[in-house]
Amino acid sequence: MWEAEDLGSEDVLWASTAFNGGIAGQQDAPCGTVSSCTVCLGLRHRKPPNDIKQANQAREDARKEAGEFIKKFRDKFGSITCRGLLGFDFSNQEEARKFRESEIWREKCDVYVKYVIEYLYKLADSQA
Repeated sequence: MWEAEDLGSEDVLWASTAFNGGIAGQQDAPCGTVSSCTVCLGLRHRKPPNDIKQANQAREDARKEAGEFIKKFRDKFGSITCRGLLGFDFSNQEEARKFRESEIWREKCDVYVKYVIEYLYKLADSQA
């Protein structure tokens, strides 16, 4: 997304850092990949804030795209929360440790990340 939208700053790469584990390990929060995707969708629609009409339309378009993405993700994977997707309570240190040791993230989280990357590329390609 950073390259596709020519954002030109590594800041955006760091913007989603705390999203892992359902936003700082809060298991009932959205999956970090889901949250990151919605940030990217917002960036796709960014407009100068001084043009109120254009900015309002951009917000509406971003919310619509984000809603469509959330529905597709939930339909495909059954949930958008870390706990719903992984079955671990990251606020519990023992469960968080078990999750890390199990390496379940390799078979699940990596799939979610790949899905989002492919989703964003398809979206960009369809609007190019």
